[in-house]
Amino acid sequence: MKKLLLLLMFIPLVSTAQQLLDPLKISDSAIELTNKSVIYNGDYYSIPYPNGDVPDGIGVCTDVVIRTYRSVGLDLQKEVHEDMEANFELYPKIWGLSKPDSNIDHRRVPNLMTYFKRQGAEIPITDMGKDYLPGDIVSWNLGGGLTHIGIVVNKKSNDNKRFMIVHNIGGGQVLEDCLFNYTITGHYRFLKKRN
Repeated sequence: MKKLLLLLMFIPLVSTAQQLLDPLKISDSAIELTNKSVIYNGDYYSIPYPNGDVPDGIGVCTDVVIRTYRSVGLDLQKEVHEDMEANFELYPKIWGLSKPDSNIDHRRVPNLMTYFKRQGAEIPITDMGKDYLPGDIVSWNLGGGLTHIGIVVNKKSNDNKRFMIVHNIGGGQVLEDCLFNYTITGHYRFLKKRN
């Protein structure tokens, strides 16, 4: 019996691929990005796969999310591409593509929104700051068909009513109190690595 108990102590309850990601590590990684100078640039780049990235010093809002998750051990380029290959018909057809493109698909807000929703990470959108926790992902409609995405981090607004956001809306990777500045279209708590 002792041997069985000892053996059970060393068997993980979930596989490595199913382990939870730490929301505070996600938050810290996003904040760390604000120390790097980045020029907003959404041009198409041919990048390696998996673990590919656009050149240092450039990026868009989705690159904040991609780089943050990559730093905590999850490659959204690979995850989104694999899901799109298996379920292409479920993803938006805004760009006229006939098949997935691992160079760009993960860098598009509607694709990330679809991926997070498909992974069961979607949670309610509210107008209460307390509902948006460090590590959460928020997407917005900026108007005119423009979408945006950022990460809630563990730094409070000056009035202490909500956590702040790390995002890139054109001025580089920044930390701002902007949660309710735009129309929220998605709220995700993506903390579980997929099988």
